[in-house]
Amino acid sequence: MSEGHTHRARIFLHRGDLVQARASWEAAVADDRMRGDQQALSDSLGNLGNTCALMNDLSQAEQCYREVLQIQRTEGNLAAIAHTLVNLGNLQIASDLPEHARPYYLEALDLMHTLQDSRGLGILYTNLALQEARGHHWTQAVSSFKQALDHHRIVGNEEGLAVTYSQLGKCYLDQGDLLGAERCLSNASEHYIKLGNEPAEAAVLRYLAQVYEARHDWTSALRCLDRVIALDQRYALPELQTDLNHLLKLKQAE
Repeated sequence: MSEGHTHRARIFLHRGDLVQARASWEAAVADDRMRGDQQALSDSLGNLGNTCALMNDLSQAEQCYREVLQIQRTEGNLAAIAHTLVNLGNLQIASDLPEHARPYYLEALDLMHTLQDSRGLGILYTNLALQEARGHHWTQAVSSFKQALDHHRIVGNEEGLAVTYSQLGKCYLDQGDLLGAERCLSNASEHYIKLGNEPAEAAVLRYLAQVYEARHDWTSALRCLDRVIALDQRYALPELQTDLNHLLKLKQAE
Protein backbone atom coordinates (compact mmCIF):
# COMPACT_ATOMS: atom_id res chain seq x y z
CA MET A 1 0.00 0.00 0.00
CA SER A 2 1.06 3.60 -0.64
CA GLU A 3 1.02 4.41 3.09
CA GLY A 4 3.65 1.75 3.79
CA HIS A 5 5.91 2.98 0.99
CA THR A 6 5.49 6.55 2.24
CA HIS A 7 6.42 5.53 5.79
CA ARG A 8 9.55 3.71 4.57
CA ALA A 9 10.53 6.65 2.35
CA ARG A 10 10.42 9.02 5.32
CA ILE A 11 12.53 6.67 7.41
CA PHE A 12 15.13 6.40 4.64
CA LEU A 13 15.16 10.19 4.24
CA HIS A 14 15.71 10.59 7.97
CA ARG A 15 18.67 8.23 7.69
CA GLY A 16 20.01 10.11 4.69
CA ASP A 17 19.59 7.11 2.37
CA LEU A 18 18.34 8.93 -0.72
CA VAL A 19 18.56 5.91 -3.04
CA GLN A 20 16.18 3.84 -0.93
CA ALA A 21 13.97 6.85 -0.23
CA ARG A 22 13.62 7.43 -3.96
CA ALA A 23 12.73 3.79 -4.59
CA SER A 24 10.05 3.97 -1.88
CA TRP A 25 8.57 7.19 -3.28
CA GLU A 26 8.51 5.62 -6.75
CA ALA A 27 6.61 2.64 -5.34
CA ALA A 28 4.17 5.01 -3.60
CA VAL A 29 3.61 6.87 -6.89
CA ALA A 30 2.88 3.58 -8.69
CA ASP A 31 0.35 2.57 -6.01
CA ASP A 32 -1.35 5.99 -6.10
CA ARG A 33 -1.68 5.80 -9.88
CA MET A 34 -3.21 2.35 -9.66
CA ARG A 35 -5.75 3.52 -7.07
CA GLY A 36 -6.51 6.73 -8.97
CA ASP A 37 -6.01 8.85 -5.83
CA GLN A 38 -4.99 12.20 -7.32
CA GLN A 39 -4.33 13.94 -3.99
CA ALA A 40 -2.10 11.14 -2.77
CA LEU A 41 -0.39 10.99 -6.18
CA SER A 42 0.33 14.72 -6.03
CA ASP A 43 1.91 14.32 -2.56
CA SER A 44 3.98 11.28 -3.57
CA LEU A 45 5.17 12.90 -6.79
CA GLY A 46 6.12 16.07 -4.93
CA ASN A 47 8.17 14.10 -2.44
CA LEU A 48 9.76 12.09 -5.24
CA GLY A 49 10.65 15.36 -6.97
CA ASN A 50 12.20 16.72 -3.77
CA THR A 51 14.29 13.56 -3.38
CA CYS A 52 15.42 13.64 -7.02
CA ALA A 53 16.42 17.29 -6.56
CA LEU A 54 18.51 16.34 -3.52
CA MET A 55 20.18 13.68 -5.68
CA ASN A 56 20.85 16.31 -8.37
CA ASP A 57 18.62 14.47 -10.86
CA LEU A 58 17.11 17.78 -11.92
CA SER A 59 15.38 16.57 -15.08
CA GLN A 60 13.47 13.88 -13.19
CA ALA A 61 12.64 16.33 -10.41
CA GLU A 62 11.24 18.77 -12.97
CA GLN A 63 9.14 16.04 -14.56
CA CYS A 64 7.63 15.21 -11.16
CA TYR A 65 6.92 18.85 -10.29
CA ARG A 66 5.27 19.48 -13.66
CA GLU A 67 2.88 16.58 -13.15
CA VAL A 68 2.18 17.78 -9.62
CA LEU A 69 1.42 21.26 -10.97
CA GLN A 70 -1.02 19.83 -13.50
CA ILE A 71 -2.91 18.01 -10.74
CA GLN A 72 -2.91 21.07 -8.47
CA ARG A 73 -4.21 23.35 -11.22
CA THR A 74 -7.08 20.92 -11.80
CA GLU A 75 -7.90 21.00 -8.09
CA GLY A 76 -7.46 24.80 -7.83
CA ASN A 77 -5.25 24.66 -4.71
CA LEU A 78 -3.57 28.07 -4.95
CA ALA A 79 -1.19 27.58 -2.02
CA ALA A 80 0.02 24.25 -3.37
CA ILE A 81 0.38 25.68 -6.89
CA ALA A 82 2.53 28.54 -5.56
CA HIS A 83 4.76 26.11 -3.67
CA THR A 84 5.29 23.95 -6.76
CA LEU A 85 6.00 27.00 -8.95
CA VAL A 86 8.73 28.00 -6.51
CA ASN A 87 10.17 24.48 -6.68
CA LEU A 88 10.22 24.69 -10.48
CA GLY A 89 11.90 28.09 -10.33
CA ASN A 90 14.52 26.82 -7.92
CA LEU A 91 15.26 23.93 -10.28
CA GLN A 92 15.97 26.40 -13.10
CA ILE A 93 18.45 28.19 -10.84
CA ALA A 94 20.10 24.89 -9.96
CA SER A 95 20.29 24.11 -13.69
CA ASP A 96 22.06 27.46 -14.27
CA LEU A 97 19.06 28.83 -16.18
CA PRO A 98 18.09 31.85 -14.05
CA GLU A 99 16.20 33.52 -16.88
CA HIS A 100 13.85 30.50 -16.93
CA ALA A 101 13.21 30.79 -13.19
CA ARG A 102 11.71 34.28 -13.25
CA PRO A 103 8.33 33.40 -14.87
CA TYR A 104 7.73 30.71 -12.24
CA TYR A 105 8.68 33.07 -9.42
CA LEU A 106 6.48 35.89 -10.75
CA GLU A 107 3.41 33.64 -11.05
CA ALA A 108 4.06 32.35 -7.54
CA LEU A 109 4.32 35.96 -6.30
CA ASP A 110 0.90 36.78 -7.72
CA LEU A 111 -0.64 33.77 -5.99
CA MET A 112 1.07 34.50 -2.66
CA HIS A 113 -0.16 38.10 -2.75
CA THR A 114 -3.69 36.78 -3.32
CA LEU A 115 -3.24 34.41 -0.38
CA GLN A 116 -1.52 37.10 1.74
CA ASP A 117 1.25 34.59 2.42
CA SER A 118 3.86 36.95 3.88
CA ARG A 119 6.18 34.15 4.98
CA GLY A 120 6.32 32.74 1.47
CA LEU A 121 6.61 36.23 -0.05
CA GLY A 122 9.60 37.07 2.14
CA ILE A 123 11.47 34.02 0.90
CA LEU A 124 10.43 34.45 -2.72
CA TYR A 125 11.32 38.15 -2.93
CA THR A 126 14.75 37.22 -1.59
CA ASN A 127 15.14 34.58 -4.33
CA LEU A 128 14.23 37.17 -6.95
CA ALA A 129 16.59 39.75 -5.47
CA LEU A 130 19.52 37.34 -5.53
CA GLN A 131 18.97 36.66 -9.23
CA GLU A 132 18.69 40.37 -9.97
CA ALA A 133 21.89 41.07 -8.04
CA ARG A 134 23.75 38.34 -9.95
CA GLY A 135 22.77 40.15 -13.14
CA HIS A 136 23.93 43.49 -11.65
CA HIS A 137 20.38 44.83 -11.83
CA TRP A 138 21.00 46.75 -8.64
CA THR A 139 17.85 48.90 -8.48
CA GLN A 140 15.54 45.90 -8.95
CA ALA A 141 17.58 43.81 -6.51
CA VAL A 142 17.43 46.44 -3.76
CA SER A 143 13.68 46.86 -4.29
CA SER A 144 13.09 43.09 -4.03
CA PHE A 145 15.28 42.79 -0.93
CA LYS A 146 13.33 45.61 0.75
CA GLN A 147 10.02 43.94 -0.06
CA ALA A 148 11.39 40.71 1.42
CA LEU A 149 12.27 42.60 4.62
CA ASP A 150 8.75 44.06 4.81
CA HIS A 151 7.19 40.59 4.65
CA HIS A 152 9.67 39.09 7.14
CA ARG A 153 8.68 41.84 9.58
CA ILE A 154 4.97 41.10 9.16
CA VAL A 155 5.42 37.50 10.35
CA GLY A 156 8.28 38.24 12.75
CA ASN A 157 10.76 36.05 10.87
CA GLU A 158 14.01 36.92 12.68
CA GLU A 159 16.07 34.45 10.69
CA GLY A 160 14.65 35.83 7.45
CA LEU A 161 15.45 39.39 8.54
CA ALA A 162 19.02 38.45 9.44
CA VAL A 163 19.68 36.63 6.17
CA THR A 164 18.05 39.30 4.01
CA TYR A 165 19.82 42.21 5.72
CA SER A 166 23.09 40.33 5.15
CA GLN A 167 22.33 39.75 1.47
CA LEU A 168 21.17 43.33 0.94
CA GLY A 169 24.33 44.57 2.65
CA LYS A 170 26.43 42.46 0.28
CA CYS A 171 24.41 43.85 -2.63
CA TYR A 172 25.19 47.43 -1.53
CA LEU A 173 28.85 46.52 -1.04
CA ASP A 174 29.09 45.03 -4.53
CA GLN A 175 27.79 48.26 -6.07
CA GLY A 176 30.04 50.46 -3.94
CA ASP A 177 27.37 51.92 -1.63
CA LEU A 178 29.38 51.71 1.59
CA LEU A 179 26.86 53.56 3.78
CA GLY A 180 23.99 51.27 2.72
CA ALA A 181 26.22 48.24 3.19
CA GLU A 182 27.25 49.32 6.70
CA ARG A 183 23.67 49.90 7.83
CA CYS A 184 22.38 46.58 6.51
CA LEU A 185 25.31 44.49 7.69
CA SER A 186 25.14 46.06 11.17
CA ASN A 187 21.43 45.18 11.27
CA ALA A 188 22.20 41.63 10.16
CA SER A 189 24.86 41.29 12.86
CA GLU A 190 22.41 42.47 15.54
CA HIS A 191 19.76 39.98 14.40
CA TYR A 192 22.26 37.10 14.42
CA ILE A 193 23.39 38.08 17.93
CA LYS A 194 19.73 38.01 19.02
CA LEU A 195 19.35 34.56 17.40
CA GLY A 196 22.57 33.29 18.99
CA ASN A 197 23.94 32.28 15.57
CA GLU A 198 27.59 33.22 15.98
CA PRO A 199 28.99 31.50 12.83
CA ALA A 200 26.52 33.52 10.74
CA GLU A 201 27.50 36.64 12.65
CA ALA A 202 31.13 35.95 11.69
CA ALA A 203 30.19 35.80 7.99
CA VAL A 204 28.49 39.20 8.25
CA LEU A 205 31.43 40.75 10.11
CA ARG A 206 33.79 39.67 7.31
CA TYR A 207 31.77 41.81 4.89
CA LEU A 208 31.58 44.64 7.42
CA ALA A 209 35.37 44.57 7.73
CA GLN A 210 35.55 45.05 3.95
CA VAL A 211 33.33 48.13 4.25
CA TYR A 212 35.61 49.70 6.86
CA GLU A 213 38.71 48.69 4.93
CA ALA A 214 37.37 50.46 1.83
CA ARG A 215 37.00 53.60 3.98
CA HIS A 216 40.49 53.17 5.46
CA ASP A 217 38.82 52.94 8.88
CA TRP A 218 41.44 50.50 10.13
CA THR A 219 40.32 50.57 13.77
CA SER A 220 36.78 49.43 12.95
CA ALA A 221 37.99 46.85 10.41
CA LEU A 222 40.42 45.37 12.93
CA ARG A 223 37.70 45.24 15.59
CA CYS A 224 35.47 43.26 13.23
CA LEU A 225 38.26 40.83 12.32
CA ASP A 226 39.29 40.31 15.94
CA ARG A 227 35.71 39.20 16.68
CA VAL A 228 35.63 37.03 13.55
CA ILE A 229 38.86 35.24 14.49
CA ALA A 230 37.58 34.60 18.01
CA LEU A 231 34.49 32.96 16.49
CA ASP A 232 36.63 31.05 13.96
CA GLN A 233 38.56 29.53 16.85
CA ARG A 234 35.47 28.85 18.97
CA TYR A 235 33.65 26.98 16.21
CA ALA A 236 36.66 25.64 14.24
CA LEU A 237 35.48 27.55 11.17
CA PRO A 238 37.38 26.78 7.95
CA GLU A 239 38.05 30.47 7.22
CA LEU A 240 40.44 30.88 10.19
CA GLN A 241 43.69 31.01 8.22
CA THR A 242 42.23 33.34 5.59
CA ASP A 243 40.97 35.66 8.33
CA LEU A 244 44.36 35.62 10.10
CA ASN A 245 46.07 36.56 6.84
CA HIS A 246 43.55 39.37 6.32
CA LEU A 247 44.18 40.64 9.85
CA LEU A 248 47.94 40.70 9.26
CA LYS A 249 47.43 42.61 6.01
CA LEU A 250 45.27 45.21 7.76
CA LYS A 251 47.78 45.68 10.57
CA GLN A 252 50.48 46.32 8.00
CA ALA A 253 48.27 48.85 6.21
CA GLU A 254 47.27 50.62 9.43
